[in-house]
Amino acid sequence: MRLRGCRSFRAIEMHAKLLAAIVVLLISFCILPLACGQQSFPAELGARLTMYHSYAGISAMVKGGTVEAHWMLDGSSFWYAEGSPDHTVIYKYTPGSHDKVALFDTARLREALTPVLGHEVPYQGLPFDSFTFVDNEEKTAKFSVEGREFTVRLDTYAVAPVAPLSPKEKAFSTPQLVKKGFMDGMPDVTEILSPDKKWLAGIQGHNLSVRSTYDGRTQQITRDGETGLEWSLQEAKWSPDSLQIALLKEDTRKVPLVPIVHWLKPIEEVEWAPYTKSGGPMAQSEVAIVDIVSQRVLSVDTGKDPDQILQVIAWRPDGSEVLVQKMDREKKHVWLYAANASDGSSRQVLTESTSTFLPLTLFGGYFGGFCDAGKKFIWMSERDGWNHLYLYSIDGSLIRKLTPEDYPVSRVVRIDDRGGWVYFTGHGDRTHPYDTHLYRVSLQGGAIQKLTDAPGVHDVPQYLAGLGLHAGAGIQMSPSNQYFLDTYSSLDQAPVTELRSSDGKLIDVISRANTDGLKPLHWSPPEQFVVKAADEKTDLYGILFKPWDFDPHKKYPVIDAIYAGPQTTWVPRTFNGATGIPGQAMAQLGYVVLMVDARGTPERGKAFQDVVYGNFGHHEIEDHVAVLKQLQKDRPYMDLAQVGIFGGSFGGYFTIRAMLQAPDVYKVGVSAAPVVDPYDTSGGGAMEMYLGLPEHNPKVYEDSSSLPLAANLQGHLLIIHGTSDVNADFAATMKMAAAFIRAGKFFDLLIMPEMSHWPQGNDGVYVDKARVCYFLDHLPPTM
Repeated sequence: MRLRGCRSFRAIEMHAKLLAAIVVLLISFCILPLACGQQSFPAELGARLTMYHSYAGISAMVKGGTVEAHWMLDGSSFWYAEGSPDHTVIYKYTPGSHDKVALFDTARLREALTPVLGHEVPYQGLPFDSFTFVDNEEKTAKFSVEGREFTVRLDTYAVAPVAPLSPKEKAFSTPQLVKKGFMDGMPDVTEILSPDKKWLAGIQGHNLSVRSTYDGRTQQITRDGETGLEWSLQEAKWSPDSLQIALLKEDTRKVPLVPIVHWLKPIEEVEWAPYTKSGGPMAQSEVAIVDIVSQRVLSVDTGKDPDQILQVIAWRPDGSEVLVQKMDREKKHVWLYAANASDGSSRQVLTESTSTFLPLTLFGGYFGGFCDAGKKFIWMSERDGWNHLYLYSIDGSLIRKLTPEDYPVSRVVRIDDRGGWVYFTGHGDRTHPYDTHLYRVSLQGGAIQKLTDAPGVHDVPQYLAGLGLHAGAGIQMSPSNQYFLDTYSSLDQAPVTELRSSDGKLIDVISRANTDGLKPLHWSPPEQFVVKAADEKTDLYGILFKPWDFDPHKKYPVIDAIYAGPQTTWVPRTFNGATGIPGQAMAQLGYVVLMVDARGTPERGKAFQDVVYGNFGHHEIEDHVAVLKQLQKDRPYMDLAQVGIFGGSFGGYFTIRAMLQAPDVYKVGVSAAPVVDPYDTSGGGAMEMYLGLPEHNPKVYEDSSSLPLAANLQGHLLIIHGTSDVNADFAATMKMAAAFIRAGKFFDLLIMPEMSHWPQGNDGVYVDKARVCYFLDHLPPTM
């Protein structure tokens, strides 16, 4: 029996929730109240929606396995909280003695707290999971309960309330919001606390100001800021002595403005935002060093090149110089300057260039940190085809290459000057090229030591860290550099946190995740596969999600969950990364869901990623189609006559691209917040680094646009876009709509008022419902 539509969704919602109460405690997630499709539904669909409902929140059913270490004064011991809210325990672990003890006597603390609060606190465990020591002996702790602060002596368990600060006093030392992140994924800009904790740097009236944390008095430092010519705290850095700030001044006066219409106001309002499109005018920046006492402003000379992209990197430990990085617009060249803190004069430390693009621009840059008291530093480079670490003198002379092996380094974790080591993560397992391990190498050169054992990911995934998203604990080095906590997982291994010595020796297993909550759902990990790209020689790695009751003798429609943007990998490779994502939940409706990282994505070396250069939008769908056909040869349950695709942002672009480039393969698509034309990408530079400037490569831009392909549409396509999106300009969807109309092609369009690039809250729930509804209507699974 093949289902024909979502049918009476309010009834489905009620039925699904009733079934889910029997199967498992429901995660809070509404099921499809959209009124589309037919008016009745079979029981099979209700049961599948129940599983969809449950799998959408499956990651919350994995308990433990991750530990957030709070290192103590000795630099090696740490405390961490464990347990559910009704039974929280805080443990202290001392590595040398393998000693794990409860830091607080829960019963004594609860008993001492009751008369002070005036009632007993609920549950049985500690009523808090975080605290601070208030003395150097670590004998008195300060914690919060019910919005009030208390101290407790750990020897006597005497509890005393802390006199609350007035709202005005609390505001003195609390960093205030300066401006919201312009694009989704960009962090909000807040005041920056000085190293001596006496000042908070902020922006008022487009100018730099400082605010005292003692009494809240504010002092304006610069006076030349105005609308469109503004001082910026983005990437600003205080000097070590807290007397100077290195920061940018940005001129956006010639940058075109795009309208963000606030449709839901009583009278519509228009907000104008500067937005650089490919090839268009971009913000012009300069770096300055500002003295907060004398208010002297020193301009840093970074040359006269137009369209410089500047970034304040770091102050040398002695405060004598600040490092500044410059890139050209196409991101083919990078320069590192050292600016003198006394007069602003600069010297070029090093430069690097490539014929394609420098790939580290989105995730942390190239500077890996100082060593030898600032006389040397670590630099990352793909100059030989792999991202490696190089040791440089501060005068710019190369001392030695530290990591010669043919695999990419991910990031520098710690530089241990005293021990003479640099700790880093990388992809050194040739059989599992996306696994991430911790390594170390001597600053004197020599063999690399691998410090982690189990297959999987032993660090925060780079793309999540780069976007500022919470991604777990990863590697946590102790201040003493003698130990590290390693939180790792894989697609079939739930998170585990181990304590290891700095040479990789296992000390103890600190926490292991409990996955008992998954048993009622009959959960199984996704199938991993390796197939060839469209070139028939390059290995591609991906996963398949299947329904919980998968039967290999049945036929299943296939859904391609795509991103394919060249700045990040897409396939989840951690346990929690693979649970709770749309692909796994969609599979429970009766689909086989595919995810794969095609050529042109990072973490596989320069040659693998350079496929995208000048070729954006051409090889990606070819690779995905090649993957589908190869998988189906050994998996006859994959029904390639019924293939759908969905994605957002660049994934929205490639969803449309698939429907237009391979209409014989892809029959249904749901494209959210799509880029449809390389001219309209966020900030312009998102495509300029992969395609060059439009005036140099107009044909490449034309070929990468989906607008000329509108007449190829044959299947069912839903485009979803928020009117307040500035990452992927809402105007791009309007252009795509106009192209379809001119071509006489019907499509579906869902406009989300005031929604930005990444739907949150109710917007996110609605977008999820719309996607599910659309696939059930137009790519119904077989029951």
